[in-house]
Order: sequence, then C-alpha cells, then structure tokens
Amino acid sequence: MNTKRNELVEVSFEFALLIINFTEELENSRKYVVAKQLLKSGTSVGANINEAQSAESKADFIHKLKIAHKELLESEYWLKLITSSSSYPKPDIEIDIKLLSLKKLFNKIISTAKK
Repeated sequence: MNTKRNELVEVSFEFALLIINFTEELENSRKYVVAKQLLKSGTSVGANINEAQSAESKADFIHKLKIAHKELLESEYWLKLITSSSSYPKPDIEIDIKLLSLKKLFNKIISTAKK
C-alpha cells in the first residue's frame, strides 16, 4: 500500500468537493446550465489526475495531466464568468485558493515530467 502523500490528488479532491457544494448552491438559484458546466469541468480535474496515477508511460502521464489542467482552466473560466455576473451567487474564496494551488502544482509537475 502506497502511503506517500500526493498533494495534487488531495488538492484536486478538495477542489471537487468545493465545486460540488457550490454548484448545488447555483442550482438552488436556478442557474442550471452554468452549474452543470462547472460541475463537469471541476470534478473532471481530479478524475483525470487519478487516472494519471496509473498511466502506462511517462508520455501517458503527461497527457492525462494536461487534460486535467485544461479542465481546471475551463473551471476557472466558469468561475470568472459567475463572479463577473451580478445575478449569480459568488463562490467561496476557498475555491479560488484551491484553484491557484492546483495551477501552481500543475505547472511544477508538468515541467518536471517533461525533463
């Protein structure tokens, strides 16, 4: 059993939980379309990171992480759109903190893996 801590896996899981809670709030405000888009991209980040953990090669690992990174950037877009709209509830600051942490981790891991 691997007991080594994986910060990327942990932070992406925490991010997904925050996204789930926030999209429920959006749905309660009847913002269904954007809630669904954010839910899909926000939870896909961690799903792709988990899939990368059992990659078949270094190239496969990098590819899966790049997909997860793209999903994170999509989530960032939806959150920016929501924050900029006056008719949407605002996300908790913790979502922004996790998003920034993930972006930093992705940049570090992908650049290291390419070497």
